Amino acid sequence: MTAFTSIGSLLSTPVLEGQVALRGWVYRTRSSGKIVFAVLRDSTGIIQVTIKKGNLPDAQFEEAVAASIESSVEVTGTMHQDGRAPGGYEVLATSFKVVGPALPFPITEYQSEELLLDNRHLWIRSREQTAVMKVKATLLAGAREWLAEQGFTEVTPPILTQNACEGGVTLFKLRYFDRDVFLSQSAQMYLESLIFALEKVYSITPSFRAEKSRTPRHLTEYWHLELEEAWTDNEGNMRIQEELVSAMVAKALKERGAELELLKRDIEPLKAVQPPFERLRYADMIALLRDKGFAIEFGADLGAAEERAITEDKGAPVFVTNFPKQCKAFYMKEDQDDPRTYKCADLLAPFGFGEVIGGSERETDLAKLLQRMEEQGIPQEPYRWYLDLRRFGSVPHSGFGMGVERMVKWVCNLEHIRDAIPYPRTVARAYP
Repeated sequence: MTAFTSIGSLLSTPVLEGQVALRGWVYRTRSSGKIVFAVLRDSTGIIQVTIKKGNLPDAQFEEAVAASIESSVEVTGTMHQDGRAPGGYEVLATSFKVVGPALPFPITEYQSEELLLDNRHLWIRSREQTAVMKVKATLLAGAREWLAEQGFTEVTPPILTQNACEGGVTLFKLRYFDRDVFLSQSAQMYLESLIFALEKVYSITPSFRAEKSRTPRHLTEYWHLELEEAWTDNEGNMRIQEELVSAMVAKALKERGAELELLKRDIEPLKAVQPPFERLRYADMIALLRDKGFAIEFGADLGAAEERAITEDKGAPVFVTNFPKQCKAFYMKEDQDDPRTYKCADLLAPFGFGEVIGGSERETDLAKLLQRMEEQGIPQEPYRWYLDLRRFGSVPHSGFGMGVERMVKWVCNLEHIRDAIPYPRTVARAYP
């Protein structure tokens, strides 16, 4: 049985004596009579394969001539140094086999975004998309590693729910046998229930928001890293966030330098992502925005323009703390030093990439929760189980939710969040 070697392995440890065996897909190809230059790709990289007539059976040479872009192939040959080839090496083929021939590929240079999205199942093969997916996987691995070191337990909360976490107007409703349920916006409330057994928990799950937002930072389906910890106040919650984010970025810098370089990401600003992050109170932020010419009043939520203005000259993420109550959800803890506000924080990525995390200390006073729900017209019955958490051994606790694709968008310096996920779901798109 042939022992195939990955392209990345060959480029990192060249084999300049004896035969090598590769398999992958034709990335580029050109032919000039008695010679074919085919650039082969696999999941680890690209390498040039040179197929010369006479070096292998004629039938195999004709296969190489006919092999179009994205044909899957198996190649054996000898590896040689060549400064003109991608990666500085080429393989001179002694055998060439087409495993899966390809029809003319529908994606060429300079295609419209709509065509690329319609052919997303093919476009995800691009080197840029491959790089983004690898960086994303490494960021998530970094998160899991750091959280495990801190004693957090990963749990698996439900996706179908009968209560809204953030607000009923942005829920996707569906029929569940004989009743209505919703696709989860957040695992937060279920995570809160689990701290009474495990104390420190997190989950990485899909979340769904039916917001009709057409912006470069909104998806209707996205991945959510959420965390809750018992015995932790808002300040402790922010320390967890800044250390987690820094650990994720550090792992990407350590393991995904080649991918970040392919994406043309300047990594110097990422090296500045170290705790502690700057803290900026909401009231002070309003004053700062007014100085910058924004007509904004206390009580207004932040939009993309405001977040950009706050962070455009920052090298590391910034916490905005103590949002007014009218901006945030009913379950947050009131700040006794400023009862207009909650003990909460949004973490804004630098250079205008916007909010990546929202978190708070949670309200433990049952009477206050009930009062807020009444004031906001929130029915108690769907939340009966959640309110029980305050009736049976309530404990000070805090938590947050990270938009994974927003994190990827920032780290990879992407223009649009749709490129941070293989199959983006937006207001306008649910295909393919």
